[in-house]
Amino acid sequence: MNKQIDDFLHFLAVEKGYSKHTIAAYRNDLDQLQSYLLAEHVASWYSVKRDHVLDYIRYLRSREYASSTVARKVASVKSFFGFLVTDGLLDVDDDPTTAVDLPSVDESLPNPLKPEEMARLLAEPAKSRSPRAVRDLALFELMYATGMRASEVLNLKLEAIDLEDQTVRCKGKGNKERILPLYDRVCAVLANYVENARQALIRRPSEQTVFLNHHGRPLSRQGLWLLVKEYAQAAGIKRRVTPHTFRHTFATHMLNGGAGLREVQELLGHANIVSTQIYTKVSDRLKRKAYDDAHPRA
Repeated sequence: MNKQIDDFLHFLAVEKGYSKHTIAAYRNDLDQLQSYLLAEHVASWYSVKRDHVLDYIRYLRSREYASSTVARKVASVKSFFGFLVTDGLLDVDDDPTTAVDLPSVDESLPNPLKPEEMARLLAEPAKSRSPRAVRDLALFELMYATGMRASEVLNLKLEAIDLEDQTVRCKGKGNKERILPLYDRVCAVLANYVENARQALIRRPSEQTVFLNHHGRPLSRQGLWLLVKEYAQAAGIKRRVTPHTFRHTFATHMLNGGAGLREVQELLGHANIVSTQIYTKVSDRLKRKAYDDAHPRA
């Protein structure tokens, strides 16, 4: 059973270009399924029946996983058996997941910052001219200007930024590349960082990653998370703010400003427009609140 899992993960890495984090999540999900099946005396993927899969879903729910986690794990299982069929290791009629629907997910809408909250957040690093603060301002402005994922902005190389053309070349999931526009302000703070503050942080002239920590190494996910938390607290924002909040806020503000759903989908790098449509619900919710708060008869 292990060989089929390894072959599937190799396929995801080589053919699909999935990240190491995604591959690790798939491995964890499939290892968990395998352990469950072995405990049920099912020692071959070819012996798995629909009832086994349904019992496994009930098992996951009994462990009180979040509905989104159960849905993800089941999606991993369906993808794996789909691979076995495509690879000719299993007949399509023997796929035990064909008639198994993904469990429903309790919808949790993104919680973007209001424009005034984002303005306060961006104003915090602008209060200092230290190399670190100049870096943080450029980092935050870029995230808000483009909606880039944390991994995308942290892996960004100098060659990907074209300040003359006011664009940034972003490599997203599956190594798919997209060109994102930049406005004047973000270009100005990026230029100031790259030409001045970054020179104070760099230790190795050969380092091409844009955003560096105080050791001159690429800024880490943990480092970015701590920065966002620190500045959000300083800005007096009481609720939880994470690097992904910038992406949620970008998408919501773009839609509120009149951008089309398809354009926002392309800017975010969503493969499926369904992923983008959730922001229309956020936008509608915010408009309704503004209406209720402002209209004398509401």
